[in-house]
Amino acid sequence: MTQNFGLSAGARAALLSRLSRRGTHAEPEAPAEGPGRDLGTLPGMRDLEAMRAAGAALGIESPYFRPHEGIAGGRSTIGNRSTINFASYNYLGLNGDPRVAAAAKAAIDRYGVSASASRLASGERPIHAALEAALAAHYGAEACITLVSGHATNVTVIGQLLGPRDLILHDRLIHNSVSEGARLSGARRIAFAHNDWQAAERELAAQRRRHGRALLVIEGHYSMDGDLPDLARFAEVARRHDALLMVDEAHAIGVLGATGRGLAEQCGADPGLVDIWMGTLSKTLSSCGGYIAGRRELIDLLRHTAPGFVYSVGLAPPLAASALESLRILHAEPWRVARLQANAALFLRLAREAGFDTGHSAGLGIVPVILGSSVRAARLAAAAFEAGVNVQPILFPVVPEGSARLRFFLSAEHSPAEIGQSCAILAAARDGAALLRAS
Repeated sequence: MTQNFGLSAGARAALLSRLSRRGTHAEPEAPAEGPGRDLGTLPGMRDLEAMRAAGAALGIESPYFRPHEGIAGGRSTIGNRSTINFASYNYLGLNGDPRVAAAAKAAIDRYGVSASASRLASGERPIHAALEAALAAHYGAEACITLVSGHATNVTVIGQLLGPRDLILHDRLIHNSVSEGARLSGARRIAFAHNDWQAAERELAAQRRRHGRALLVIEGHYSMDGDLPDLARFAEVARRHDALLMVDEAHAIGVLGATGRGLAEQCGADPGLVDIWMGTLSKTLSSCGGYIAGRRELIDLLRHTAPGFVYSVGLAPPLAASALESLRILHAEPWRVARLQANAALFLRLAREAGFDTGHSAGLGIVPVILGSSVRAARLAAAAFEAGVNVQPILFPVVPEGSARLRFFLSAEHSPAEIGQSCAILAAARDGAALLRAS
């Protein structure tokens, strides 16, 4: 992490200066490493030290890497204390469902814990094909491929499909994995204003003829803001300018649409408008990994050329089995989606009534509480945790300075009473901090 808690440039410089003077009265140091071996000069190292020093100076304990001592759903146990939990992607409460656990255990009994090799070599198992067929059917696509990491899926697929002569156009708030994939590809990369299809059109109109292939990338449900794009409009733009359209559904599957089928269902659009559907197995599908669904020729190419698939061990059989069973339950029990969406809508309404800025959240699964100051966000998260509500602060530079926030992930497992209690705790913590500042 490289957050600086919203410190001014002068305060940050003072912290760094103080850090640089540490140890001046300690035992003589060993001979200094050469610049090539000095880990203190690695990118981000000094910012990490400044962030830690700022947290200590402000009396804020780091909210990161807290161990959850059991299943993290609507509630979780942290430090032997039960908390209302808004920091997990367990949207439909399937992580811990006995049927999902049983599917994973059966796969272990049949195939073992690991695939033990890349699938191209000898890691292929029948459960892989079953999961991929189910995901392809979910999107009405011809085929699908699964990989061991959601982040690596975007990196390796975008990095493989595009090259230096090509163009990648993406939303300004796109996930880091897309940015890293674009960087790996060497393609020209242009970011357009968030959810602004007209800005995307202007960029494509100006740049398209200068490049060989073009890829337009958006997300189905943006994890920092909880909003969503106009799929039909972006699809029109892509087709008008002979570009491929890719949609990252990491936070959309199981969350958007009346039955959780994602952005296309939410927008009432044909899923065939999208050339590349990408998603992860680690959220609604309570597993780990990523997938790409699309035309058969695309999937066949990736199976034989994408480095993150060809040179990586195959998806662990119990993870494939748990994702497959979660997908089956998603389709069989749409009431889970309805409950999630009702919970998110309730949280959104109560947060707004309490005077919190929730941005443009659609209230479908993710609701930010935007506080502006990184210090304020960190302190409010600490106060909420002390009162039994676990929510993560999102600080600069993960979001732009001045837009630090608390990010609430809702679950079908939350009760209306827990949501009301949490909003009340948040408002009380905010008002208490305001009184302290006034005094």
